[in-house]
Amino acid sequence: MDKGRADDGAKARDAMPAHSPESGLVTQVILETFRLNGALLSAGDALVGDLGLTSARWQVLGAVALEGRPLSVAQIARRMGLSRQAVQRVVNDLVGAGLVALEDNPDHKRARLVVLTPAGEAAYAEADRRQIAWAEELAEGLGAEALAACLTVLRRLSARCEGDRS
Repeated sequence: MDKGRADDGAKARDAMPAHSPESGLVTQVILETFRLNGALLSAGDALVGDLGLTSARWQVLGAVALEGRPLSVAQIARRMGLSRQAVQRVVNDLVGAGLVALEDNPDHKRARLVVLTPAGEAAYAEADRRQIAWAEELAEGLGAEALAACLTVLRRLSARCEGDRS
């Protein structure tokens, strides 16, 4: 390795601003959240794969099921914090798998509504049953107080990322 370039890298690192203890911890929380997201997606895929679902499909089914009424792709995307295009791809997959159908929207000619089919309702109900059992395993030994504190911090960080500084 060229010593001149190695020295330049060290100088660049030295010139970078240092984290405060709090911002350093926030950075660690963010990095751990990225790792957790990957682990959750993999675990979710394994949990529901035999139902014809992926984590992405499960999330879209859940958005409609939990709302209790048909939603447009744009409404699902807003609730999930995803792009309309990403949700549209998943909805197309779900339509192809027979888990959702598209209905006419009386409020908008082009934005059809996503509705669960009986097969989609059954798949979501089974996925939900499995998730509850899995969550029980994950929660074991963590304690309600620690989990509630974690949830509060994650919600505040989410709100701040979305522009709410409270």
